[in-house]
Amino acid sequence: MAKKAAPVKKNETVTLQFEDLTHEGSGVGKINGYPLFVPYALPGEEGDVKVVKVNKNFGFGKLLEVRKSSDERVEPPCDVYYKCGGCQLQHMSYDMQLDMKQEQVKNAMRKIAHLKDVPVHPIIRMDDPWRYRNKVQMPVGEKEDGELITGFYQKRSHRIIEGMETCVIQNEENDRMVEAVRRIADRLSIPAYDEQNDTGVLRHIVVRTGEVTRDTMIVIITRTPDLPHQDELVTELIKTYPHIKSIVHNINDRKTNSIWGKKSKTIWGEDYIYDMIGDIKFAISAKSFYQVNPPQTKKLYDKALEYARVGSNDTVVDAYCGIGTISLFMAQEAKKVYGVEVVPEAVDDAKKNAKLNGFTNAEFYVGEAEKVMPWWTAQGMRPDVIVVDPPRKGCDEELLKAMLGMEPKRIVYVSCNPSTLARDLRILEDGGYATQEVQPVDMFPQTHHVEAVCWLERKASD
Repeated sequence: MAKKAAPVKKNETVTLQFEDLTHEGSGVGKINGYPLFVPYALPGEEGDVKVVKVNKNFGFGKLLEVRKSSDERVEPPCDVYYKCGGCQLQHMSYDMQLDMKQEQVKNAMRKIAHLKDVPVHPIIRMDDPWRYRNKVQMPVGEKEDGELITGFYQKRSHRIIEGMETCVIQNEENDRMVEAVRRIADRLSIPAYDEQNDTGVLRHIVVRTGEVTRDTMIVIITRTPDLPHQDELVTELIKTYPHIKSIVHNINDRKTNSIWGKKSKTIWGEDYIYDMIGDIKFAISAKSFYQVNPPQTKKLYDKALEYARVGSNDTVVDAYCGIGTISLFMAQEAKKVYGVEVVPEAVDDAKKNAKLNGFTNAEFYVGEAEKVMPWWTAQGMRPDVIVVDPPRKGCDEELLKAMLGMEPKRIVYVSCNPSTLARDLRILEDGGYATQEVQPVDMFPQTHHVEAVCWLERKASD
């Protein structure tokens, strides 16, 4: 039986009515039931679209012109928004962004977790959804005349966007710091890294700023083991910007797309900067994982603590504990917290953070949670609460088994990916837990990413 051909051809121009959004924020329009996914189109709009890719069951298009515009369409404040790709939703109102993310979490609960009756609360919005990122990682390149440029890569390329004066979701101070390093390095004739030929020096400039403390760390990443004109560069930076607390040199001598190399050394100031989330102080090193939006992180962690319902006699296990952020929130209420994390440097930071805040009831261990937790179980540990905050791929199947094997009263699952969250909730439900509530949090305004925290209770045994 011959397969049915798509009703459109590549490079054809069609007029579409848009009726829905994908989870990445692209508009969805249909021709004879065949969906086309079109970036920057909004539901309720009509537009001319060039077909750029045709698959068996769906295709992709490029928006050429909006014939009928949605009331939710807004003018993006970023000059390079349609080139950059770092943000996907600046063309839609903030209310519409929140509705889209809320629906994304609800759909995952219904279609993947098969939990149609579990409450998904209204998403926790950000008071000011701009200038929130406390960390920037900016590649460095050169113009034809050799002048250094910094900027994000153009979509689906490694070409730096020229003329990018600022990033409207980055902390303004970080913008100024990147520009300062670029300007001084250009004057000192420090060449940029050439990715194609694996030559040159300066690869990336990374800046981190404490939301509360305003401490700033600058990391200069080079291909070479030495940073040319290091003393002049450092002297000028700290003279002009006295709030800089740390300057770090990271060496990445591999021909790779990865930003970071293995070796880092502090060339001025402290090894750490500090920041606060609520009443807890955190030491942040160059490569520490620390949430990029601290005001929303506080709301997220407060909700996790509420869902954990930790009592003064309770034991908590925090899988994927990182530098101890969630662990220490739990330690405010718990009798004992055990954190486990596969990255040794993160565990060192977690121990430092516990000591920094005077917590004696939090211990941290290096290892894979799915291996460490069964060992703890064999030693007789029975935690009252397990908290898990995995990467986008969700929990390893062995970790889910280990969590079920510990039989905690409740589980708090923090997720940055609704699809893998819903997949894992289904496994936990089948393993004897009932999902009580889901609370989405808008951690990354102007992008399609959404965070959520879930509360599960162990079902009563028959």
